[in-house]
Amino acid sequence: MQTVEALRRQIKTAKDLHSVVRTMKALAAVKITELQNAVRSLADYNRTVKMGLRVALRNRPEGVAASEPSHSDRLGVVVFGSDQGMCGQFNEEIGRHAAAEIDRLGSGGEPPAVLTVGGRVTARLEDEGLTIQQSFPAPASIGGISPVMADLLMQIQAWRFEQGIDRVALFYNMQLSTATYRPRTLLMLPLDPDWLASLEQEAWPSRVLPTFTLEWERLFAALVREYLLVSLFRAAAESQASENAARLASMQAADRNIEERLTELDAEFHHVRQTSITAELLDIVSGFEALTGEEQ
Repeated sequence: MQTVEALRRQIKTAKDLHSVVRTMKALAAVKITELQNAVRSLADYNRTVKMGLRVALRNRPEGVAASEPSHSDRLGVVVFGSDQGMCGQFNEEIGRHAAAEIDRLGSGGEPPAVLTVGGRVTARLEDEGLTIQQSFPAPASIGGISPVMADLLMQIQAWRFEQGIDRVALFYNMQLSTATYRPRTLLMLPLDPDWLASLEQEAWPSRVLPTFTLEWERLFAALVREYLLVSLFRAAAESQASENAARLASMQAADRNIEERLTELDAEFHHVRQTSITAELLDIVSGFEALTGEEQ
């Protein structure tokens, strides 16, 4: 049986850990709210970019194609994971999903070009036998997303112009609820011709039709770049929200386990303390009886 002092130390350690877990739960919940707001803001910006594409497509010069045909079957992929732990199977799930989807999509007989965001998912993909071309640090906050996504977009453009990679897919976890998520695949390039055609045919929401003076190719290229950047930013924000959802679920489970352990320790502490007190009382009684017996 453990001593009272040993149990008191265990209870203090468990309470300190409980405080840390609750703090991490609160931080994860706050980050989830911030990232959800960012995703909603991105939806508004994405709608603006799509309206710009509609204007450009409606005023497209004769004979100019909106989307270029793919010249290569080689696949470029970006996988979003995390640098931090304590988020359950977050990286393992997206790693398995990415490996399976890469096999399904194929890469024209050549190895796929793989970029990762987050060191932990990098290790997971290497375990799947994939070679990582470059790994970027996972953004720690909303403010850190833009610089990393700008670097990613530059690398994707280098793929297209230097390596002839026209097919690009994003793999990331998408949040479903406060503490749940699921892996998602987004085929970012090439642009879907059917999607572009549907944009071109959509009616403008007002009677005033917009126009532009910029050269059409430059305008369309700029709009496509914004569309790609929004897609990358949204994938990063969704991945961060999912990471915090996974961490929140892990911390909730840890919170329950610590509370159960504290209940057990408290019960054992009171039992040991009561036993110790009883033993001390018995010693006192025995000593008193021994003294009174000698006097008689």
